[in-house]
Amino acid sequence: MTLTSLLPSLRSSIPDPFVIDRWPEWTHPTTTDVIVSGVSLLRLVDLCDTPCVHIAAAVVPGTHGRPSDIEQSSVIVARVVETPRSGALVLDADISWVQAHTAEARLIGRASTRHSVPFALGDGTPLTLPEDITVGDLIAIPCRGAVCRRQLRAERAS
Repeated sequence: MTLTSLLPSLRSSIPDPFVIDRWPEWTHPTTTDVIVSGVSLLRLVDLCDTPCVHIAAAVVPGTHGRPSDIEQSSVIVARVVETPRSGALVLDADISWVQAHTAEARLIGRASTRHSVPFALGDGTPLTLPEDITVGDLIAIPCRGAVCRRQLRAERAS
């Protein structure tokens, strides 16, 4: 339990905490963005649209952020395209093909002061986000390994 989960109104002044071992090197959150190795994910969306991917060195677990010499990590930014029913989300990216750390998913682009609730993606993948998620919101999701944008296409051929 964190302060921002107990008092979500604090999210407008301090970012939600994150597990540094799940994100790429030099990641730090702000109240409305995530900066990865000096790159704003919101700016990346401006340049590349969604879904987009940023790849950097992974963090060696338990080192408080020391970059790995051999492993890579990625962050996907996807847009909410549909909320078909309560507790369900449809993103413009299919993350079922990658090793996503959905427990670390976070809203970017705006600060929400609503309590976090569980959601499920179309394939049943669980994630927890503020309850006021709407169509058009941006979600940043860290992933293990290097992810290519083509891996996120919603309509994959078998």
